[in-house]
Amino acid sequence: MTKNMIIIGAGIAGLSTGCYAQMNGYKSKIFEMHNRAGGVCTSWKRKEYTFDHCIHNLAGTGIQSGLRQVWDELGALIGTSVIDHDLFVRVEGSKGETVSLYTDLDRLEKHLKGVAPEDSDIIEQYIKAARSFVNFDFFAMPLGGIKRKFGMLTHLRGVMKWSKLTLPDFARRFSNPFLRKAFSHFQYNIDGHYVPMLVHLVFLAGLHSGDLGWPKGGSLEFSRRIEKRYLDLGGEVYYKSRVLKIIVEDGRAVGVQLADGTEHLADIIISAADGYDTIFRMLDGKFTNKLIRSYYEAFDESQDFGLTVHMGLNRNLSTEPHAITLLLDKPLVIEGEERDSLYLELFTDETGLASEGKSIIKVVTTGNYEYWKKKRGNLEDYRAEKNSVSETIITHLEKRFPGIKEQVEVVDVTTPVTAERFTNNFHGWQPWEPRVEADKIMRKGLSKTLPGLQNFYMVGHWAGAMIGVSTVALMGRSLIRDICKRDKKKFVTSVSAAR
Repeated sequence: MTKNMIIIGAGIAGLSTGCYAQMNGYKSKIFEMHNRAGGVCTSWKRKEYTFDHCIHNLAGTGIQSGLRQVWDELGALIGTSVIDHDLFVRVEGSKGETVSLYTDLDRLEKHLKGVAPEDSDIIEQYIKAARSFVNFDFFAMPLGGIKRKFGMLTHLRGVMKWSKLTLPDFARRFSNPFLRKAFSHFQYNIDGHYVPMLVHLVFLAGLHSGDLGWPKGGSLEFSRRIEKRYLDLGGEVYYKSRVLKIIVEDGRAVGVQLADGTEHLADIIISAADGYDTIFRMLDGKFTNKLIRSYYEAFDESQDFGLTVHMGLNRNLSTEPHAITLLLDKPLVIEGEERDSLYLELFTDETGLASEGKSIIKVVTTGNYEYWKKKRGNLEDYRAEKNSVSETIITHLEKRFPGIKEQVEVVDVTTPVTAERFTNNFHGWQPWEPRVEADKIMRKGLSKTLPGLQNFYMVGHWAGAMIGVSTVALMGRSLIRDICKRDKKKFVTSVSAAR
């Protein structure tokens, strides 16, 4: 007898879960609170510009990558091209100093030695470390297989070594003042103290191998292609259908209740929605443990990528790097706190997000939920503060891009409260690093199942306490594989005929 599944949330995790469920003979429905697919993996139009919220570098775009198999199964890259940049980021100092993180390791080594010849030995160690991971298909490890497990074992010493060091730890080895300062900003300008060298080196290795590209058209189009694959497989999506409660009978999840009062029953319930909302509202906090509770109690006030300023420009920026980190000589004051750097992503007409001759600058920095939640209490104050932030940033960017003030045609500021409104994510955030039992969570996830509740599963960022588009797509695949095993069915996949 065919089993029915209800999936809560049509983000990448929910869509992936639905696709693999349909491939394996399960009948699934997705209920989504928003009016479109994608969740956090989204974009939106402002005048003639498309502002992209999500994808920076997508693991699995390379033909040789093991993850490419997953995107082919999900139809995620059908009908589009992948943009592979020759530069990951350029870090620019206030006195004209620059260092470019090229994606080709030979070119990078030559460039860094030109910037800091006195650090040639350390630079060689750095490049050698990145090269050691070139043949390590790190992002595809969750796919399993003997070959991948063996590959992990052969790289285990390097994994252990480089996971213990952060970017600032390694930066202190350089004697060149600017390289030492710039190095900590190499990974999306995230505070380097939170970035293990292992993550950075794996990124460099992947970029060198031709992976981690950017799908033309952006995040929403990426999500819509997976949505189409799901629908083509026979799945059903119901939009503007917010789940209020998960119906539980005798310790078993049996259905969901929507905001309109209707109830829908199924054999298996899967939440790909916000973790806090799922556990503490839909299930009234009845199925938790100390680990889950401690995780949700240990969030920070601010989070990376929390505040974004998009600018649509009547200007061609095709000669500029696609990503720039500006190190500021005089800090900017945003949210009442000083910021000594800004991370910029640039999108030209080549990306499909801007019309010919025009461009977009996306400035990403940390955002404080409580700060913006208080401002949101008065819409006039909230909007005024957003305008103030954008004006502060544009005024500063005038130094780097002379004339930009007059070229800005549209501005859009997103805060943690914006993200909360549109995605229902806890405080508008992505999952944060676990404070307790981090190793256990890294191995097993946080809440893929819940104690005392049967017929229920979670997938997505919150279930794994991990970030990444490919991560959540793999979680959906892995869950259906595990359900098939439990049901004594062979797990099967297929590639879209439109490939």
